[in-house]
Amino acid sequence: MTLEIVKPGLATSVQDLGRPGYFHLGIPEGGAMDRYALRAANLLVGNDEGAACLEAVFMGPEIRIGADCVLAVTGAEMPIKLDGETVPTWTSFAAKAGQVLSFGFLTEGARIYIAVSGGIATEPDLGSRSTYPIGMLGGIDGRPVQPGDVIPVGEDGAAKPCLSVPEDLRRRPGTPAELRVLPGLYWDRLTEASQTAFFDDTWTVASEADRMGYRFKGGRPMEFVEREQPFGAGSDPSNIVDGCYSYGSVQVPGGTEPIVLHRDAVSGGGYFTLGAVISADMDLIGQLQPNTPVHFRRTDMDQALAARAHRRAMLDKLRNALAG
Repeated sequence: MTLEIVKPGLATSVQDLGRPGYFHLGIPEGGAMDRYALRAANLLVGNDEGAACLEAVFMGPEIRIGADCVLAVTGAEMPIKLDGETVPTWTSFAAKAGQVLSFGFLTEGARIYIAVSGGIATEPDLGSRSTYPIGMLGGIDGRPVQPGDVIPVGEDGAAKPCLSVPEDLRRRPGTPAELRVLPGLYWDRLTEASQTAFFDDTWTVASEADRMGYRFKGGRPMEFVEREQPFGAGSDPSNIVDGCYSYGSVQVPGGTEPIVLHRDAVSGGGYFTLGAVISADMDLIGQLQPNTPVHFRRTDMDQALAARAHRRAMLDKLRNALAG
């Protein structure tokens, strides 16, 4: 069983749940920008929920199906067409050998996840099939898909068409989106006025938004508590002596436009980070389009852990809803 790429769409790549365990070597975890949507797509077609899918951004690919199978598309809202006939999103559907899967124009969100029964079976690198172009790892030769690529698919299990994710379990960011932030190690580098402004202001997603990070614009420039810069930190007050970045870190080069580091981001550098977006909200960032308004909301560790527990409960509800 194979999938043949007729048209690649935009930045379409093979992604799974990533390759944890190598961040200390400068290799990011990677994987799906919206892990919940990827899990849902796999559950719909009877795969292990961490199986590899295709992730496409803003514009879907055109794919010729190599054998009878079951497909599902989750994440952003983008009309799905099978040989020109519209099929529903967040729902499994049967496809026959030779049929062509294509997509209309994006109506909501940013990224879709295309799962096929059996899962994409490209060669894994460091335990993952996720594409990491900077390191040339995973996917098809470590790059996004191209026309003519033939992608292998694993053996089909007991996939069933016509399963659907209930509407209340289809997670969307909303407008304006709200992203909860836990202040971190360098938070006290900001003046109290700037700390307040960061959470009070409405930010918008800038055009520089990709798998490495999302930049936000429109808020007030940040002011820093005066200090004598330590040796090796440089002259700009937003610089620090090189430090580690956690996943979801919010760095602010020059104190102007925050950047939330995402799946393929670097593991350290010389910009201060004011905190991190909590893990429960990172999937939402992957569905934000440029110019989307965003509010950052201050949270504490107890609230962050409660949000993580709520997200796990939502995943359990999803698994139970699709168990049949």
